[in-house]
Amino acid sequence: MRSLLFVPGDSEKKLERGFLSGADVVIVDLEDSVAPDNKGHARGVAADFIASRRRTTRSSIYVRVNDLSTGMTDDDLRAIVPIAPDGIMLPKSNSGADVQHLSTKLRVHEAENGLPDGAIRIIPIITETAAGTLATASYAGASARVAGLTWGAEDLSAAIGARATRDGQGRYTDVFRLARALTVLAASAAEVAAVDTVFVNFRDHEGLRTECLEAERDGFTAKMAIHPDQVAIINDAFTPAKEAVEHAQAVVAAFREAGNPGVVGIGGQMYDRPHLRRAERLLARAEAAAGA
Repeated sequence: MRSLLFVPGDSEKKLERGFLSGADVVIVDLEDSVAPDNKGHARGVAADFIASRRRTTRSSIYVRVNDLSTGMTDDDLRAIVPIAPDGIMLPKSNSGADVQHLSTKLRVHEAENGLPDGAIRIIPIITETAAGTLATASYAGASARVAGLTWGAEDLSAAIGARATRDGQGRYTDVFRLARALTVLAASAAEVAAVDTVFVNFRDHEGLRTECLEAERDGFTAKMAIHPDQVAIINDAFTPAKEAVEHAQAVVAAFREAGNPGVVGIGGQMYDRPHLRRAERLLARAEAAAGA
């Protein structure tokens, strides 16, 4: 996956646009984009719409439920699990224990609906609270359902009382750079996808492109979007370039032809096993992008 697009769960018009956007993952949102008094209605709209598009879309379908502290998670799952989404996005996750808690709930709902145990994956948002940001290492081994880890800046800023997430030059301030870095490290430790947070100014395409390229450079393999117009830019930025693919293929071939030693020489430069692992990961991403 490269692009994950949020779509409000209570708007059929926006859901339609989202499913036509070309996003690798459509995240049907029952949380922040739905008013408290409209939650019940949104569950019905979202479930009916997903059911009607389930077999006609190439996008994976995730649903962002309300977080575990709200008391609404079970109502969300009761409405959504019967139409078998690919995954659940868990907001305000405080640790791997929250993922395990959600996994237990999903296991019950899957059994009640005749779905295979573990069929529904989980992507938690791991930095929306101070406690969550300090517990990012806890996701390694927490659950086989975890498909990726992502982070959030806006909810974290509210939680800690920060007046802004970025400085006057548009760069994240120290607390939010830390949250971002911890997410990459946590995803690597858990051996799952690292998903960058949203770029909220959806009209600033150049700003989005720059942030995507920096995220890809730093180890993120996907990014969330809040508007369909952002999807193509994200997909392009996180699709490995032809030159990068060819170089990775050359690295893998050199190790294979040399009998998989610890080090090989290519074009006068030495490459060791970490270079091989990086090349293999890039080729896996390129293959996934080609099949999207």
